[in-house]
Amino acid sequence: MASDLDETHAFQPRFDRDGLIAAIVTDAGDGTVLMFAYMNAESLRLTQDTGIAHFWSRSRQALWKKGETSGEMLKVIEILTDCDQDVLQVKAQLQGKGAACHTGRRSCFYRRVEGDRLIFLDEDRLFDPGAVYGRGGPAS
Repeated sequence: MASDLDETHAFQPRFDRDGLIAAIVTDAGDGTVLMFAYMNAESLRLTQDTGIAHFWSRSRQALWKKGETSGEMLKVIEILTDCDQDVLQVKAQLQGKGAACHTGRRSCFYRRVEGDRLIFLDEDRLFDPGAVYGRGGPAS
């Protein structure tokens, strides 16, 4: 059964109880899933206003401009929402060296699950995470 959100022309993002909405980031050119993150109202607004992807870091409880430290920004081409407006798809162009993942890889989805093992599909690192982030881990 269709709801009012299914057919509306009004963008009414449905944030969860923590004020977040899921964002699946894909390559605008070939559709590859690059990463998954969350947005709050402020990061969504900044993304729309600047054309550069911003997210909410649940671990740091802070606004996060993707690529602010690494230079690996995401230029937003288009934002889509699902039928009930509780998930976003962000179609983006990779900037910098072309890595969306803090590991230096193009995509965060670089391992396939086979039973209880992980098979690496992408060994190529486009940047050295240790040189970019140091030992403290990624800031973006």
